[in-house]
Amino acid sequence: MTPRGRKHLLKPLALALAAALSLEGCISPYADSVGRYTSPIGGAPVISNETPYSASLRCMSGVTRARPIKIAVGQISDYTGKTESDGSGRKVTAGAALMAMTALAKAGVPMVERFDTSVAEMDLKYANNKLIADDHPQAPGDYRKILSGSVLGSDYYIVGGITELNFNIRSENATGDGGGTGTGATKGTFGGSMYVMNIGLDLRLVNSITLEVVDVVSYQKQIIGRQVSAGVFDFLGTNFFDASVGESALEPIQLGVRSVIERGVMEMISRAYGAPTGACAVAVDYLAGNPYGPNPYQQQALTYQQPYAQAYGYQQPYAYQQPYAFPQPNPYRPMEMNNGINRSNPYRGYTADGVIGDVGLRASF
Repeated sequence: MTPRGRKHLLKPLALALAAALSLEGCISPYADSVGRYTSPIGGAPVISNETPYSASLRCMSGVTRARPIKIAVGQISDYTGKTESDGSGRKVTAGAALMAMTALAKAGVPMVERFDTSVAEMDLKYANNKLIADDHPQAPGDYRKILSGSVLGSDYYIVGGITELNFNIRSENATGDGGGTGTGATKGTFGGSMYVMNIGLDLRLVNSITLEVVDVVSYQKQIIGRQVSAGVFDFLGTNFFDASVGESALEPIQLGVRSVIERGVMEMISRAYGAPTGACAVAVDYLAGNPYGPNPYQQQALTYQQPYAQAYGYQQPYAYQQPYAFPQPNPYRPMEMNNGINRSNPYRGYTADGVIGDVGLRASF
């Protein structure tokens, strides 16, 4: 082998050795003083999980405190039937019911647990067998008593499901190549694509006593993704270079599910409580006359009486305090103005000047 050949052969070997040495500095076969083989990357702080409708839900707490209607959340399942190709699980979250509970909590709606009662049922079983004692029992036989009417009932409950997940309902792409005509001329490529999918949700609000379906909402949200890539190929003396860069982004699917759920919950509680015109960016005034038809349970919301207040001396289980000072909106403020307190806006799209706009709640269906 000629000296020139040995020189070009040693270059990639030196690069490989340098890469190996750099990796050795990241991972050690021996644990350090805190018990780690390597230090994890990252360090992003934990932030609140917000959607464009979170601020309006918190604004609704001023309305929900006036007439406490207890709402439970049942099953909100994934009915799309879509799973990952590698069998690792479903494409859509199974926690939609938990997202609905969070949305109700943001709005200050009193809730009763019906989704997971396993612990309460186990405690009831132990109490029925006289095995549970409360803190500081007065005597060895002082066990927890089972009292009739000790569990609060719900006035309404929310059930439904994620019913749509449509991939690539539309896509666009463009690619290009260019360069000199000579053998050693520089050549380059560039390409980009955009694609759109959507998810759909159907929710029902059911009267817990009569099982009447008093409200139904159905919403869908489109989700966008994009890809951009560029590359260059060139000869430089006796060497050639082939370099490429790319970037891809997809709007979070599960955050889209949360956004659709908060949108549906926002509308249900605004109708259930008869929210006044302009409150929390609700454009329809049910109290001053709804141009789309009567509110199906406006009168019930206005004349609501706590069913357990007289019989059991029911008191609100906790004094609700606004988690942080939230400015009450003027008679009408677009949602992008009310959303200024959000600590994170990951759902605003891809431009810093993108706005959300009016919630635009629908009226009757």
